[in-house]
Order: sequence, then structure tokens, then C-alpha cells
Amino acid sequence: MGIQFNHTIVWCRDRQKSADFTTQMLGLPPAVPFGPFLVVKLDNAVSVDFYQQEGPISLQHYAYLVGEEEFDAILARIQERGLPYWADPGKSQPGEIYRLFGGRGVYFDDPDGHKLEAMTRPYGHSMPG
Repeated sequence: MGIQFNHTIVWCRDRQKSADFTTQMLGLPPAVPFGPFLVVKLDNAVSVDFYQQEGPISLQHYAYLVGEEEFDAILARIQERGLPYWADPGKSQPGEIYRLFGGRGVYFDDPDGHKLEAMTRPYGHSMPG
């Protein structure tokens, strides 16, 4: 089988709001409850599990590899909602998308400030091994 990524936990202030935002923006089915989590299932058997907590949240980055049609739909949703978006993680290129490795990508924030990225091609760096 090898080693595969299975899930990650997204710490948030309101798990319903955060899970709904993610599913709506990415065009995914609604999250399902599992214990204290709301679980968003992705097409590759990986899940993003939203966990609500009080107090400060360490901001993270979550990148989603999407198809060309999904990218167009995500970008349209971002624009329809009037959400800020950027071509770079440092937010120095507002209102733009990036074009790298033959694909396109965009950064935008979720309700807690986590940086989300939708990209149509994986980054071109080679991994050792």
C-alpha cells in the first residue's frame, strides 16, 4: 500500500461556518459529523476535518489540486462573493491568479484566516527519492 495521506484537522472558531465555506467554495458535498468534527471528504479518499476551539488559532495553508473546470467555478464563486484573492501567498498580487507549470492557481482566505489555495497543476519541484 505504501504511505498515503489520510486526513488533517482544521482548527476553527465555528466548525459549521468553516466547513460550509470550504464545501461551498470548492463545490463539494456538505460535511458529515464524526465525533467533535465536521468532515469534508475529498475525491482522493482524504478528508479535511473541522474542529472548533475557543481562543487563538494558528493559521495554516491548505492547497487543493483541482481540474480546470473546477478552478473556473471556484474563481467565479470567489469573485461573486467579492472575496479578496491573490496570485501569491504573500498577498502582494491582489485580484490576480498565478500561472505556473502549465496550470493556474489562486489564494484566498477562509473565515478564520487560513490561506486556501486552488491549483490546477502540482508544483514543479522534484522530490528526492
